Amino acid sequence: MKETMSTHAQQQSQDQSQSDTQSYILALDIGTSSVRALLIDSSGTVVPNVLAQHTYALTISNEGEVSVNADMLVDLIAQCIDEVLTAAGPLAAHIKGVATDTFWHSLLGVDASGLPLIPLLTWEDTRPASAVAELRSQLDEDAIHQRNGTRIHASYWPAKLRWLSTEQPELFKHTAQWLSFGEYLHRRFLGRSVCSLSMASGTGMLVIQEHTWDSQLQEVLGVRGEQLPQLGDLHDSITGLKLEFASRWPALQDVPWFPAIGDGAAANAGSGCATEENWAITIGTSSAMRVVVSPDVVPSTGLWLYLLDKKRGLLGGALSEGGNVFAWLESTLKLPSLAEAEPLVAALPPASHGLTILPLLAGERSPGWHSDACMTITGINSHTSPILLLRASLESLAYQLAEVYDQLNTALEQQEIAPTLIGSGGAMLSSRTLQNIVADTLNAPLYPLLVREASARGVALLALEALGIIHDIAHVPVELEAPVLPDEADHAIYEAAANRQRNLYHTLLGE
Repeated sequence: MKETMSTHAQQQSQDQSQSDTQSYILALDIGTSSVRALLIDSSGTVVPNVLAQHTYALTISNEGEVSVNADMLVDLIAQCIDEVLTAAGPLAAHIKGVATDTFWHSLLGVDASGLPLIPLLTWEDTRPASAVAELRSQLDEDAIHQRNGTRIHASYWPAKLRWLSTEQPELFKHTAQWLSFGEYLHRRFLGRSVCSLSMASGTGMLVIQEHTWDSQLQEVLGVRGEQLPQLGDLHDSITGLKLEFASRWPALQDVPWFPAIGDGAAANAGSGCATEENWAITIGTSSAMRVVVSPDVVPSTGLWLYLLDKKRGLLGGALSEGGNVFAWLESTLKLPSLAEAEPLVAALPPASHGLTILPLLAGERSPGWHSDACMTITGINSHTSPILLLRASLESLAYQLAEVYDQLNTALEQQEIAPTLIGSGGAMLSSRTLQNIVADTLNAPLYPLLVREASARGVALLALEALGIIHDIAHVPVELEAPVLPDEADHAIYEAAANRQRNLYHTLLGE
C-alpha cells in the first residue's frame, strides 16, 4: 500500500511539474465513423492516457443516402470532452484553446431557431448526383474550377443545394442558414460560430482568391448571402461557452475555441506536410494525396485546391474509397478482415489474381468526378478466393492513388527534387502490405507516420501557431518510421495492372 501511495504521489508531482511548464490544446477530431478528444502539448505530443473515443454509425440507404443525426454527433463529442477533462485532472487548468477538425463537405440546414431541418449530409451521400448534370449544363464548370478550386460534384454544396431545392422545396425555402458540421457544433456549445476559410473552401462555393462566397452560385442556386455562415481565418476564435456547458466544463469557459478546419488540411499540418517538399498520403475511411502550395495555384482538371488558411493552399485529389472498401468486403461479402488475413494477402505475388477492380463504392471524386460511378470487378472465375479478392482490392486502391500522384507531379513539375511521401490514416498505418503496394505502385519511398493522430495533432499545432506559442507549424519536427522502399520489378507488374484498370475505367466511364 505504501508503495502504491508513493507512486501515486510521485505521479501527481510529475503531473504538477509538467502542468507548470506546458500549454495544452484540447483537440476534437470528428471523422465519419468515430469522434475523439485528445490533449496535446505545446510540442505537438499527445498526452498519454488522456484520450476519449466513441464510434457511431451513419444512416445509409439504397438510394445513396449517407447521413448522420447532427445532435447525436454533438452529444457524442460532449461525452468525449467530459471523459478527457476527467482524465486530464490538473492538466485541464492549463488548456489554452480548443481546436476542431471535421470531415469536409458536410451540409446541414437549420431553421431560424438554429434547429436542424435535415440530417447532416456527408461527402459520401451520392443522392445529389442527379443534380450534377443539370448544373453542368447551366454553368461553366471550368470557370468555377479555376475560381473556387472544385468541380461540380455530388460531394460539394452546389449539387447538394440544387438536389434539396428540387426534392424538398418547402424545406429549402424555410431554411434560415446552411452550415458545415463544425459551425453547428460551435453554435451548440458557444452560441455562435465562424466558418474557417479551410472549411469554406471544401464546400465548392468559396472564391479562393477573394475569400468570399460565390455570388454567381448563390444566384443560380437560390441562396441568399445571409444564409451562408460568417467567414474567418484560423485565428478568429470564439470565447465563452453557453451557460449549460460553462457549468459542465469550467476549464474551457475562458479559452478560445478556434474555427473548425477540414480533416485533410489538419492531417497535412500534423504529419509534417506543411511545405511543398513533403506530400501527405492518407488512407483512412477514404483516401487522399495533398501538398501545401501557394493559394494562387490553379488546379488541373483532376485535382482540387482548398485552403489550409489564408496564406496556405492545399492542392490534391481525394478518392471516395479507402478503408471503407475493406469494411464493405468484410460486412457484405463476408471476407475476412484485412488485419486477420494480412499474412495470407502479403504472401501473394503482385497482381497474380487475374482481377481488375474499380473500387468506386461511393462514386468517384478525383480524377474523373463521376458522382454516380459504381464499384466494378472483372475477371472473377471459379478459382477466385476471398484472399485474392482482398489483395486485388488493395492494389486497385493504389492504382487510383497513382492517378492523383501523376497529376500532382505534372502540376508541380518545376520541383527540382522528388517529394517526400508521408503516409498516414488508420487503414494505411495498420497494413504493411498496403504500404508496400503503395510504394511499389508509385515507385517512390513511403515514410509511414509514427504518430497515429495526424489530424488531431495538426489542428492542435495550428491552434498553437495562432496563439503564438509556436512560430510556424512547418518547423515542428515529426517522427517517421523507416521508409518503405519500392521494388522495381513489382512496380513494372503494377504498372501493367494499372493500365488494365485504366482501360476498364475508360470503357465504362469515358475519358
